[in-house]
Amino acid sequence: MKEIFAFEDLDQAAPHKDFAHALFQKLVHYQLILREDFELNESPKAVIWTPEELATSIFSTTPIPAFTGKDLIYMSPIVDEWKEIFLKQLDGQDLPIIRNYYERNTESQMMEILAHELTHHIDLFMEDFDTGNWENEIWFEEGMCFYLPRKLLLDELAFDEISTIERALVTTFADKYGKHSLSEFGSKSYEGNLTSIMYDYWRSYLAVKELVDRENGDISAVFQHYHKWYNEGKKGSLLHYFNLEDYFKEDREN
Repeated sequence: MKEIFAFEDLDQAAPHKDFAHALFQKLVHYQLILREDFELNESPKAVIWTPEELATSIFSTTPIPAFTGKDLIYMSPIVDEWKEIFLKQLDGQDLPIIRNYYERNTESQMMEILAHELTHHIDLFMEDFDTGNWENEIWFEEGMCFYLPRKLLLDELAFDEISTIERALVTTFADKYGKHSLSEFGSKSYEGNLTSIMYDYWRSYLAVKELVDRENGDISAVFQHYHKWYNEGKKGSLLHYFNLEDYFKEDREN
C-alpha cells in the first residue's frame, strides 16, 4: 500500500502528515496479521488522506470521512475533525463519561476506523462489499470489521472499555433509534443522521462480540457458521440463524 495526501493546499496537509504516517505504519502491521490469519489476499493500493470536506463532497457523499472504494481507502487524518464527529454522535445528550472517553481516545478511535476499512478487504466475507449491492445483513461484516481491529490491536482493558461505551450508547439511544431489526442495516441506513447511522454500527459490533464470546473467543468458528448460513442458501435472516433476534431487546425495554 501507498499513502497519498489529497489536500487543496499543501500547507493545510503539513500539520497532519506525521500523525497520518504513524497511523499508516500501524496499519501496515495490522495488514500483516490479516494476511497471516484472516485471508487478506489482496490489499488496497493506497490510503488517500484527505480532509472531511473533500472526503464527503468530492470523493464520496458518505457523511463519515472514512470509507473504502474499489482498491482505495479514504480517510481524514485531522484529529480535530474526528473529535467533533465523535462528540456529535452523542446527539446532544449529557453523557460526560462517554464524552470524556472520546476526548481521551480520539487518536485510538481513528486507528480503529482506519483498520476497520482495511478489514473490509479480507476474503472471509461472502458478499462483495465494494459493489454497494447490499440492503440487508451487512451487520455481520460491519461488526466484524470493528471487532477484529479492536481485538487484535487493543489491550484487554481498552477492548473492554470501548465495548462498555458502545453498550451504553446502544442503551441510551435504543428508544429513539432501535425500533428496527439489525438485519435491516444496509445502504438505506445512511439516509439518517450521524447518531442513527452509528447506532447500527454499535449494535453490529456488540452482536459480533456476543457471537465470538459464545464460541469462547474462537473467531474462526464464527466465520464457519456464517459461511454455512451463506452456502446453504441464506435461509432466513442471519440474525435469526445466530439466534440474536432478541439480543438487544433488553436495551429497548430499559
